[in-house]
Amino acid sequence: MISELLPHLFIIAVAFCALLWSADRFVAGAAAIAKQAGVSPLIIGMTIVSFGTSAPEIVVSVVSAMRGAGEIAVGNALGSNIANTGLVLGATAMIAPLVVSRATVMTDVPILLGIILISGGLLSDGVLGFMDATILLTGLLLFLAKLYRDSQQDTAVVDEVCLPEMSSKKAWLTFLLGLVILIASSRYLVISATEIAMTLGVSELIIGLTIVALGTSLPELAASALSAIKGHADIAIGAVVGSNIFNLLVVLSLPGLFTDLNIGKPEMMRDMGTVLVTTLILFVCLLLSWDKSNNSAGLGRGAGVILLASYVLYYVLLIKTQ
Repeated sequence: MISELLPHLFIIAVAFCALLWSADRFVAGAAAIAKQAGVSPLIIGMTIVSFGTSAPEIVVSVVSAMRGAGEIAVGNALGSNIANTGLVLGATAMIAPLVVSRATVMTDVPILLGIILISGGLLSDGVLGFMDATILLTGLLLFLAKLYRDSQQDTAVVDEVCLPEMSSKKAWLTFLLGLVILIASSRYLVISATEIAMTLGVSELIIGLTIVALGTSLPELAASALSAIKGHADIAIGAVVGSNIFNLLVVLSLPGLFTDLNIGKPEMMRDMGTVLVTTLILFVCLLLSWDKSNNSAGLGRGAGVILLASYVLYYVLLIKTQ
């Protein structure tokens, strides 16, 4: 069996590397093209840059759905959220304390909790259909409208968006190269992940929750850890919360646009329940650390240990329920 798995594991490793590199090139090229077309930094920051951290998950979701492997996409969305909250924020908080603004604690995290509850309600029947996908994508439009309103009230955030400097030719070549490699690497990733699932006799959902989810969460983990090392850990939680919102509203919804996807109710309760619990742990930790004098909260090493422990416990539960 090991000899059968090794080629697919090698392809997955190469595909992950290509996926992360091409996502970065795709976003850089798209941002440069938008800038040259006269699109404001505000719009670029809210759309291209915001989608950038979720680009691997989004493309994997589309390719999975088109290949009839929708469970990989669902597992990718839910597993990435669990990894982002438990692993990424947990590990980052253990490197350096995370300072969190009032807006994140009182607005962004509660919005994420609301989206989780709505997503869980839509999938409580064990089916992800076209109407479910439409509702989630409508939620995306509402969220983008909120970002637009908030950005108008606080333009300082927009001014900090780093836009790449490229010639028109280089921007288009970077964009197209990134797009082609992004799609190709996602395709081979999904094919190999499906083959591993068949060889091991496990569901595509489990592969999506583990191998694929962890791999597509690598950009958030690398960026957050690097921010903490450089002393800018305060930006990590905003990126993670935003990525989790996009995962639920975009990555999770896409398979429903192609076909009605049947998902077992026990599995959905386990995985969506874990997404909810880990986010609630994050929210409670932030509330308990609230500092009225500074009007901010923080995640220290103690909270990091708790979040990491929740991530490990989830995988223990995942193994025991197979």
